[in-house]
Amino acid sequence: MIQHAFDGKRVLVTGHTGFKGSWLSLWLSLSGAEVVGYSLDPADERGTFVAAGVESRLYESVIGDTRDAAHIRDVVDRHKPEVVFHLASQPLVGRSYEQPAETFEINVIGAANVLDAVRASRSAKATIVITSDKCYHNREWLWGYRENDTLGGHDPYSASKAAVELLVASYRSSYFAPSGMAIATTRAGNVIGGGDWSTARLIPDAIRAFEAGIPIKVRNAASTRPWQHVLEPLGGYLLLATRMLGEATREWTAFNFGPDPSATYDVAKVCDMAGEAWGGGRWEEVGHDGGAEAGLLALDSSYARKELGWSPVLSVEDSVEWAVGWYRHAFDGGDVAAYTVDQIQRYAERARTTWRPVGRALPTGPTPS
Repeated sequence: MIQHAFDGKRVLVTGHTGFKGSWLSLWLSLSGAEVVGYSLDPADERGTFVAAGVESRLYESVIGDTRDAAHIRDVVDRHKPEVVFHLASQPLVGRSYEQPAETFEINVIGAANVLDAVRASRSAKATIVITSDKCYHNREWLWGYRENDTLGGHDPYSASKAAVELLVASYRSSYFAPSGMAIATTRAGNVIGGGDWSTARLIPDAIRAFEAGIPIKVRNAASTRPWQHVLEPLGGYLLLATRMLGEATREWTAFNFGPDPSATYDVAKVCDMAGEAWGGGRWEEVGHDGGAEAGLLALDSSYARKELGWSPVLSVEDSVEWAVGWYRHAFDGGDVAAYTVDQIQRYAERARTTWRPVGRALPTGPTPS
């Protein structure tokens, strides 16, 4: 049985060929939405978008660049989405050091182009812009950052995400709120899951090492991160969008969707878990290869718990097992599309017994027949 959380709604997902965008687009399509995707070509044929056959489930997949203002406006004008999820971005800290101007252009100007198209169309009742936990001014403290903590960013990527937060706040006050259109931002932790092949990310690096039979090269084994499976924040986005659709005149701002504080593990521990889930693997610390990197980073998601009834569903152990299991299944020649759908179904079923929705509840998506 599939419960239709977004049944018949036209939904625009920018960055739909990317890691998080692929999972979100698939979940939305399984929930009855007519998903229109706008993104660059998939970066890797082994990624979720291609491996799980996401394109076949979409209403339309448009290849384009958010820096092309005329193109994104045409797509919004033609499809008139009721809901918009903006995920398209340059998502890598390392690349931002190498290409800082490009990072700001994609992340900030690209976001402005999307919001310009949406405000001109005025079809969207709910718009969610995905930023990052790295948008906070990182003070290397032990407790989690809250939505009202200071924005900042030592590296270009983090600074670009903080800039997007300011951009959205400006558009909210100047255009969206006066037009009765709801807009919010979301900030997630270090997201892991099947189909991510980005460089300088722990799980993809681990899988490449496991496949090659060599140790994982670790830059800083003591660094801690708020690890979470990709379906955790995506569930939060869907819950938030549903509430925004029902309360469009309310001023929606920013929401953290991170794991419990106790789930903030260091890199060494996660590497050990990944090796066990794969069936054998090891790691070695090789030191930094350039660029500053945060040592401590955690989120406080109390606001999402109170306002939405959202809470994490999977432990870190489960998250690593689910993520590595996806790659192992693909490596062994399994049906990746069916496996991906099954993980969404299993997560949605757990969410029904974990979340305590406040206000208008979200049917969390597909469940096993």
